[in-house]
Amino acid sequence: MSFDPVAVLTAFGLIFLAELPDKTMFASLAMGTRMRPLYVWFGTSSAFIVHVVLAVSAGSVLSLLPGTLVKLVSAALFAFGAFMLLRGEGPGEDDADEAGKIIKGFWPVYTTAFMAVFISEWGDLTQITTANLAATNGALPTAVGSALALMTVSALALLAGRFLAKRVPLHLIQRVGGLCMAGLALWTLIEVFTG
Repeated sequence: MSFDPVAVLTAFGLIFLAELPDKTMFASLAMGTRMRPLYVWFGTSSAFIVHVVLAVSAGSVLSLLPGTLVKLVSAALFAFGAFMLLRGEGPGEDDADEAGKIIKGFWPVYTTAFMAVFISEWGDLTQITTANLAATNGALPTAVGSALALMTVSALALLAGRFLAKRVPLHLIQRVGGLCMAGLALWTLIEVFTG
């Protein structure tokens, strides 16, 4: 069995395009405005790697997990993220004071980012696609391409979050991020009840 670079590029391209508009990208962007982006990236990347390993190892077995329960937990996590972003003191405070409220500890940020991605990605399109690609294109090239794609999307989202944080008042970004997270929670609940 040889390492096929075309299979790596195929996995990267498909997974990158599938993940780009995904809820996890928006969650990463929102977390990056309130937490240290590098720590968030370590957490999201670790969760993505675990999911890629599971998808490649177990293939389509992952789709047997109870989807309703996974989506309900995911909705709860998005709702909690929305609460954390929207609970700020409001636009009356100056940005210097708000900038001091960024969550900085490695382990709290890492754990939050890891759990948000780990739970919300169960049965996701990218996980199913990774499992299918592994069955046809080989486990190792699929794992490498998929992991690189997922980590790249997370990094792009975090860079966009930092870019916005430097140009737009933090309280506004946090409110928009909180509304996005609330929207993701609602969307996930709608998915639970509509199929």
